[in-house]
Parts: sequence; C-alpha cells; structure tokens
Amino acid sequence: MALRQLIVCLGDQLNRDAAVFDNFDKAQDAVWMAEVPQEATHVWSHKARIAVFLAAMRHFAQRVEHSGATVHYRRLQEHCHFSLGEVLTADLERLQPERVMVTQPGDYRVLELLKAAVRAAGGRLVVVRDRYFFDSPERFRLWARGRKQLRMEHYYRAMRKEHGVLMDAGKPAGGAWNFDATNRRSFGAKGPGRLPAPLGFAPDAITREVLEVVEQCFPDHPGRLDAFDWPVTPEQAWDALVDFIDHRLPAFGPYQDALWTDEPWLYHSRLSVAMNLKLLAPRTAVDAAEWAWRGGRAPLASVEGFVRQILGWREFVRGIYWLHMPGYLERNALDARHNLPGFFWTGETQMTCLRQALRQTLDYGYAHHIQRLMITGVYSLLLGVEPRQLHEWYLAVYVDAVEWVEAPNTLGMSQFADGGLLASKPYCASGKYVRRMSNYCTECRFDPDKRSGADACPFNTLYWDFLMRHEDRLRANPRTALQARTLDRIDDATRAAIEADAVAHRQAVLPE
Repeated sequence: MALRQLIVCLGDQLNRDAAVFDNFDKAQDAVWMAEVPQEATHVWSHKARIAVFLAAMRHFAQRVEHSGATVHYRRLQEHCHFSLGEVLTADLERLQPERVMVTQPGDYRVLELLKAAVRAAGGRLVVVRDRYFFDSPERFRLWARGRKQLRMEHYYRAMRKEHGVLMDAGKPAGGAWNFDATNRRSFGAKGPGRLPAPLGFAPDAITREVLEVVEQCFPDHPGRLDAFDWPVTPEQAWDALVDFIDHRLPAFGPYQDALWTDEPWLYHSRLSVAMNLKLLAPRTAVDAAEWAWRGGRAPLASVEGFVRQILGWREFVRGIYWLHMPGYLERNALDARHNLPGFFWTGETQMTCLRQALRQTLDYGYAHHIQRLMITGVYSLLLGVEPRQLHEWYLAVYVDAVEWVEAPNTLGMSQFADGGLLASKPYCASGKYVRRMSNYCTECRFDPDKRSGADACPFNTLYWDFLMRHEDRLRANPRTALQARTLDRIDDATRAAIEADAVAHRQAVLPE
C-alpha cells in the first residue's frame, strides 16, 4: 500500500496528542524521526543537552511503535548523513509519501531546512499548528498589531483572562495580577537551610545506551553525563511535576530570585526541559499549580510566580520570536562587539558568582533564571559581548534550550539587543545585586563595595563603565534615567579610573 502521510517528529515534539496525529491511520501512515550530527554541532552542544533529546526521542519512538504504528527511526552511527535535511530527502525519495506532515518547529532554521528537504525530494510539506501552547504565533501577531510597545505584563493579563487562570469572578485571584514585591527575598546570612532535593531519574537501558553514544560521538563537547537524571518520558515528567508541587512550590515564590553557593536547584522546578520537549503540557503544569493553591497546599504568591513563567514569559517570548524572525538573531542595538570570554567554557574565573553559575552549567546543563539573567547575562551585557555569540552559548549549554524560547530571552531580555522590543530597559546591575541576593561575595576575592582598583568587583567597574558608554540612551529611557543620573556625582578623575579598569579587565578576559 502506498504511504499516505509521513509524520515528521522532531526532538522537541514528543507528544502523541499533537495535531499531526489527528487523522493518523496505522495502515496508511508512518512516523519519521532522525538523530543527526548537525543538531548537536551547529552550536557546540553540552553532552547532557544532546543526551536528553536523544533519550526522550528513543523512548517516544518505542512508545509509538508499541502502539502498532510504523516508525522510520534513523539513529546516529546507523546512517552516513550529517544533516536532518539530507537524511529526510534520502528517505522521501525511497518512501514516496503523498505528503509530509510536521508540527511547526521551534527553530526557524529547522523549519527552513525541512522545507528545502521536502522540496528537493519533490514532495509536499504540510506544517500544522502546535496546539501544545496556549497561544499561536498567528494570534500573537493579531494581539501585537497596532501596539506601540509589546509588554509581557499586558499580554499575561490577557492570557489569564482568556484561559481563566487564577481568576475569580472575572478578577485576578487575590486582587493583584502579580506578586513580584513579595517574591524577591534572599536567604540571609544563615542560608537556605535543608533543601528538598528534586526528584531525579536513574537512566534506564535506553538512556544508558544514549549516554554511551554521546560519549563516543561527541567526546570533546562540553559538560558531563555522570549526574544525568533528567525526565525523558511523560510519566517521569508527571512525577517531577508532582514532586515540585508537593515539596518546592510553596517556597518557590519568595526565593525564586535567590542564589546560594553550591546549591544548583534550590526551590526551582526543573520542569522546563520536560515542557520544551513536550513531555509535559504547560496546561497540566499551570492547572496543577492552581489546584495546589485552591487546595491550600501552596501560597498564591508562589503559584502566581510559577504560572507567570509559563503562561506569561514562555508564551510571550515565543510570540516575539516568530513575529521577528529571521532577522531577530542579528539585532545588536547596543553595538556590542566583543568575543565571549573563554572561561565561559571552563568556569575558570576568580569571580565567585560567575564560577558558581558556569561550573554548575557545565556539570548539569542547568542554571536557574536569575543565574542566567543576572549573573552570566548581566556580566556579558556589561562586558559588551556580541549578542549572537552569547545566544549561541546559551543554546549550546542548557538542556532546556530550544531557540524559540532561548533567543528572545537572551537577545531581548538579557542583552537588550533588540532595542526594547521585548524588555523595557537593559537589565544592568552592579555587584550590589549579587551581594543582596546571594552569599557569593563572602567567598570572593573582589570587593563589592569598590568600583575601581585591583580589588574592585568587576561587576561594579563594568557597571559604571556601561552607564558611561550608554549614558545618552539610558537618560532618555524613563526606567533607567535615575540610574544614569547617578553619573552626575562622579568626577572626571573617577570616570577615567573606571574606564581604565574596564579596559584592563577586558584585556585580561577576552580572547585576542
């Protein structure tokens, strides 16, 4: 019998209830999946990132096969093709399906690659809406039309109303749309105390085989695999959600921005990788959190903070990504041109905050949102790293990195490379922020009270240098004008000292 539909399932599309399966007929249709070197090497991917994708893909393929469907699965080391497009074109010429179906990919690059591959084989490609999300790029475009500024808070409120999340009689639960003011606590001098360890998952036979393949095929890639315990099936993702709701959600809100030495997880959920691979539906996570609040098992402030990350930021950045691609990746509003420091790949730096964030990233392929935004992100912003280089680093090193979510967070929120499309201001901060939210400064050789000199915290030196370099832009922005006006209290000699120290720091850390 001729093949009617070939369903392409990408590594971040592992949900059997996707729209591409709505009319699936086991007698006429088949599923196609492939592991290819290009997807691990177009950025120098962390071993754990490669492994979590491959392990989840192989578990999904097995599940689909056990349902009685035909799966054409191309494993690494079992074909000679480098790219997804090459292996797909070859299989299309052999299988000759009437049409190829795919859920809208998370990367613009992959979408264009699939279009070219199907075209080269003389086939027909049908791209189906990804209904896994609350919103779609088309509906986001309608929401954005005619607005002078696109702000997540306005979008988030509209989404809350539309989907009835944390709403009571048409008004926000608790009388407020967000509880940011109560969700910015640090642990204080005594630290977090005993923390509930997140649920981990020992690799089964399929995952162990994947870990061996990754070590064999990508031995020089960054990261480690000995601590790999990520969820790679829907059942594991559900168990991870329940564990978070029961043990860490209540304290997540107030401490979501806090940092502490050698504590990578704190009260964070670790669910982003499961959601981004579609092992866990965002609606399921949001509903579970709301039920916990309504059942008296978690405070509203913590639940709202968690919901905002999913229903607010996650959906908003996806809308921004598809609204402005492909040119979005090239934006560089602050004209930052420096290379990424080499120690981002090693963690070898005397700055405790960066060393903590980078070594944790290299060990686990994970860092929570404040480590990404306010440690590695702010440092890169102040240093003047070319945004695309930082984007490619984030895409490479984090297990949950898919371009639709990573690129806007990096280029827009973190680096202000889009000039304010996503965020209303550059997130520039000095070492005082790090000291307030962590204990990192107590173990660092640099002084967070100094802004220049050999012992001055580099965050401080670079912060004041950043203000001076972008003074006109910052004074013109109502949200940063107050910061810029602090320059009025700095005399010319101090300015010169700061600038000289900033130049010296860049010479010390940047590749030639």
